[in-house]
Amino acid sequence: MARPVVAIVGRPNVGKSTIFNRLIGDRLAIVEDKPGITRDRIYGVSEWNGKAFSVIDTGGIEIDGEDMILKSIRIQAELAIEEADLIVFMCEAKSGLTNADEEVAQLLFRSGKPVVLAINKVDNMKRAEDIYEFYSLGFGDPIGISGSHGTGIGDLLDEVTERLPEPQDEEYDEDVIRVALIGRPNVGKSSLVNAILGEERVIVSDVAGTTRDAIDTPFERDGQRYVLIDTAGMRKRGKVYETTEKYSVMRAMRAIERADVVLVVINGEEGIIDQDKHIAGYAHDAGKASMFVVNKWDVVEKDDKTMQHFENKIRDHFLFMTYAPIVFLSALTKQRLHKLLPIVQHVAQQHSLRIATHLLNDVVSDAVAINPPPTDKGRRLRINYVTQVAVKPPTIVVFVNDPSLMHFSYERYLENKIRGAFDFEGTPIRIFTRRKSDDE
Repeated sequence: MARPVVAIVGRPNVGKSTIFNRLIGDRLAIVEDKPGITRDRIYGVSEWNGKAFSVIDTGGIEIDGEDMILKSIRIQAELAIEEADLIVFMCEAKSGLTNADEEVAQLLFRSGKPVVLAINKVDNMKRAEDIYEFYSLGFGDPIGISGSHGTGIGDLLDEVTERLPEPQDEEYDEDVIRVALIGRPNVGKSSLVNAILGEERVIVSDVAGTTRDAIDTPFERDGQRYVLIDTAGMRKRGKVYETTEKYSVMRAMRAIERADVVLVVINGEEGIIDQDKHIAGYAHDAGKASMFVVNKWDVVEKDDKTMQHFENKIRDHFLFMTYAPIVFLSALTKQRLHKLLPIVQHVAQQHSLRIATHLLNDVVSDAVAINPPPTDKGRRLRINYVTQVAVKPPTIVVFVNDPSLMHFSYERYLENKIRGAFDFEGTPIRIFTRRKSDDE
């Protein structure tokens, strides 16, 4: 099910990034006490009262000049209205109600989207009285919060979760493989969709980022049903004028959430850039089955070592995704295109693979016998029992005498042994270490 989306909107320096961090319980945003200092695309997941939702921070669209600030806020608000299911409209008590706040309020009011009004920097009783003037915005009771102290965040989350729409039920049968194509602009995602389908179903042009929205295309091949989810191209950071960057990322994230298999499309002609790593990281973090598709391979000058060199580069750049297979093809000439769907089907199967507990324990016991866990201050990790608790991605719980003794490198060793025994090609594996209680 696709999670509902909450956008945090407000003028510069009201503390959007601080509140974003509070909601997702992380320090993803770089926060300084200066307007426009949010440097990164910001996306996170929050959960409260059993409800999970995605959060976006609209800060960081930096347009120079005082006259451009209102325009910048307006663009952020319009994009948030388009993408979000609910909007947290942030103002701040210290400077009171401003013209910029009223401008945003008018936009939000006309949108018809649910709006929760949060007044930040309510750090003491005196400031608590300052929130009353915000009633005039027409969004009901303002919620006084303090990003720096954390007060009022629970009340804000209560209100947000109360008013969120229910997650949408997935509309496809269980046996349908949902495939999302992600990648930066102009890597040829839409051309690849057309090539797979064998018809011009998606508008394609040479202008980077012409695909504006996610498009679902169901089809069947060799008795297997698929849905292709094409996404708006993710834009490179640092281009201030590309105001839709966060929202194209949001669309890609929604597509990733709904997918079984994610195709990380790379432009073979241009090679790998840092942005490709960010994009692939989203799929990995979401625990999705993934594979690399190197497109435009027809225009690459090749000898007998070119493919191996490119594969080595991918492995060097994407050390966190060594499990992902690589396919080299050309959407334009259909070269090697026939290899794609059989691999998609294989990694989808691996993503939902469930291993019997006794087999898992046999493999882990052998691994421990070959390479016992190292000691830490004279104490040694003892593995009592291993079981798989979930699929998509395969999730394994290791019961031990003391979880703090499980070193990252030993966890990686166990993962490699499990992969060696059961394949799991194309899917991340999640391993959690738990203390074995006396009653187990």
